[in-house]
Amino acid sequence: MSPGNWKTTMVVRGILLILYGLLLQPEPGTATLPLLMDSVIQALAELEQKSPATEAGHIASMWLLSAQGSGAHNPLPRFLLEGQSLKTAKLAPPSLSPEFQGLIEEVARHGVQDGKEYGVVLAPDGSTVAVEPLLAGLEAGLQGHRVVNLPLDSTATFPDIGATVPDLKATSSAHKDTSADVNSADVGTLSPNVRDTDVDAEVTFLDVRPSSTGVQVTSPDVQASSPDTKAKSPTTVDSLLMVTLARDLGLHFLQGAQTESNSGLGTEGCWDQLSLPRTFTLLDPEASPLTMAFLNGALDGALLGDYLSKVPEPRPPLSHLLNQYYGAGVAGDPGLRSNFRRQNGAALTLTPNLTQQVWGTLILLQRLEPAHPQLQGMSQEQLAQVATHAAKEFTEAFLGCPAIHPRCRWGAAPYRGSPKPLKLPLGFLYIHHTYVPARPCTDFALCAANMRSMQRFHQDTQGWDDIGYSFVVGSDGYVYEGRGWHWVGAHTRGHNSRGFGVALIGNYTAELPSEAALRAVRDELPHCAVRAGLLQPDYALLGHRQLVRTDCPGDALFNMLRTWPRFNMNVKPRTARRASGRSKRRLPLMIPLATDLQ
Repeated sequence: MSPGNWKTTMVVRGILLILYGLLLQPEPGTATLPLLMDSVIQALAELEQKSPATEAGHIASMWLLSAQGSGAHNPLPRFLLEGQSLKTAKLAPPSLSPEFQGLIEEVARHGVQDGKEYGVVLAPDGSTVAVEPLLAGLEAGLQGHRVVNLPLDSTATFPDIGATVPDLKATSSAHKDTSADVNSADVGTLSPNVRDTDVDAEVTFLDVRPSSTGVQVTSPDVQASSPDTKAKSPTTVDSLLMVTLARDLGLHFLQGAQTESNSGLGTEGCWDQLSLPRTFTLLDPEASPLTMAFLNGALDGALLGDYLSKVPEPRPPLSHLLNQYYGAGVAGDPGLRSNFRRQNGAALTLTPNLTQQVWGTLILLQRLEPAHPQLQGMSQEQLAQVATHAAKEFTEAFLGCPAIHPRCRWGAAPYRGSPKPLKLPLGFLYIHHTYVPARPCTDFALCAANMRSMQRFHQDTQGWDDIGYSFVVGSDGYVYEGRGWHWVGAHTRGHNSRGFGVALIGNYTAELPSEAALRAVRDELPHCAVRAGLLQPDYALLGHRQLVRTDCPGDALFNMLRTWPRFNMNVKPRTARRASGRSKRRLPLMIPLATDLQ
């Protein structure tokens, strides 16, 4: 690596560590900015502008270490992300404007208390993101895929710490998952009671450069697809997955209160307002800390950290990277953006590797925190079982399910009257297209506006109690909750109580929806509904025109439905009554689409 590139890398890392340090040790102040990802990006840009290029890396590293104090909150970032001694005196970071300082205090640490969630911001795609795991992943990525060696058995001296980053060269433009060869340097042994503040780890980083424009997903030490008493214990853990996902997944599933239909993962919530969000209230007041916002932030941190570990020098400013990721896509790639974090995360966190990482993380935590109440007395076999369950649930109950924006996120009006409950599980999915809006929506603002417009049409013009559909699918990577899983809809006359009505926004008479939208309807939504006991395992899929005289869901989409495995061919389409030209033109009239977020 050339001196110029090394300096650039240190500056980028330094800026992140300054911000991370500020998060972990906030100063008194008053937040005046809305809790938006755009505000966080602006604060980061101000830090980048004020930090001297010659000092940012050194100052930031020291600030991060000293800011974490005793590390009672979480010792892993301090133990893994920095190997420098704490003997250096504290160095103050650049001063921020009062508005940005207040914002940083507001998002200092992620937490859940009294039904409220803290340390989260609203992103442009409509998702809520926890800032703490996002920053941890970015820092881990800037350091490379750092590897920590684990003892091979419970009696081994712990830990043997080294970090030789495997050579991660991309061989294809597509995402791949490969096992990496791991080498390590023996830099000494420590007592099981070692304090991570005493660790002065020797770290070696290779110059990691992709050989093509693609980003290869890589992770070390994939050894077992399902650890059990005969499986080989993990010998290494990757700091990127450890500080973003593995630690919290492992501790969550150590509690053992989850069930097959309720893993306790991914509780959603509602902002007090969408234009100037300040307070985020969870829909389940008893939610665990592994909320939707936390998992979003953790996945974003893992994905962007993985990208940073392989992107050629000079690395982009972090404010620029986040602006792209929460916008049109990183480096012009619309697939690498927050809208598709679950699809991209599935490639990065394949179940066998994630299982090993969770298992290894629990082993490390058991040694770092021997008095941890959840880890005391746990055997290797018990930790392996927890890790297996955690990886399976995360993969199936979160990554394998579509991201669903709740009603409050798109600004739904209240239900009129009293909703009628469904008798679950149901046996059918009825597929619709909205026809109007005719143009697919590709961003949150437009999709949310379409939802409000359809609801107004259904309530004010049609006289219905609410928007008719159970769920609506956009082309922005999200599903939007209509009447949801539990209330009878108004979507398929005579059959509303027997199945869920799912509509895709757009007119699909002559063209097809996006592949992401099709996948959500064909695979993700029904899979998760069956898993949760909401849809019968032998459910059938029907187009609207098979039950009602209509052209819905459009010729192109209906022909596609006929090729899907769950399509019921035995129900013949009912020919739509052809309206006169004049009446046909009048059919789709609706209240003009609103573009506001309230």
